[in-house]
Amino acid sequence: MSRLWSRFGARTAAVALLSVGVAGGFYLGEDRQTQQQGLTAQVGLEVDRAEYTYQRELQTEHRLRSSHQRAAEYQAKLRAAAAAKEAAERAKAAERAAANRKKEREKAEAEAKAEAEAKIKPYAGKIPASCAEYSGNRKVGCAVMLDQGFGIDQFPCLDKLWTKESGWNPKAANSSSGAYGIPQAVPGNKMSSVADDWRTNPATQIKWGLGYIKGRYDTPCGAWQQSQNEGWY
Repeated sequence: MSRLWSRFGARTAAVALLSVGVAGGFYLGEDRQTQQQGLTAQVGLEVDRAEYTYQRELQTEHRLRSSHQRAAEYQAKLRAAAAAKEAAERAKAAERAAANRKKEREKAEAEAKAEAEAKIKPYAGKIPASCAEYSGNRKVGCAVMLDQGFGIDQFPCLDKLWTKESGWNPKAANSSSGAYGIPQAVPGNKMSSVADDWRTNPATQIKWGLGYIKGRYDTPCGAWQQSQNEGWY
């Protein structure tokens, strides 16, 4: 603002000087005409110089403002690029973390599944293709088990469990505990909830025994695992 006023003052002073010179020439007469003409030319030259300087300063200020604006825009672009790079790195880090968590979760699930399968299949050997591989009460037990909704892969566990408990003998009795029948129900008359022939009918005993297993251990292999761990089921 001060430079603008200085330029305005210089131009005003030059015009004022020209006016004084013109007035002086009018009052002093024609003998001063030559001097007045020189003064007028000098004033005009000074005015032109002042105008030139003013225009140069305007151009300089314009270039400075443009330079500052370009510098500010460049810095803004740099900041925006840095922010975008940082955001992209954070996103990649988040993706890597999510992928690692997924892998860890899948690994844990696989380990848990393997452990669960090991618990529910605590036996070695092949799985029977069908119940036709068995005979007698075992064959009946296999058929009833399938009818109860269990898979054939559960029968080796059931076979081991009831072989240990009663040898698949429907009249097996334990005088000390009161356990009776193929599943060794305690007391034996619990099996009457299935049918009145619970004392002699293997199918009745097997149905009751599978219902008991399902309610407490989910599967025959779960019951067999319990029997191995605790000695009873």
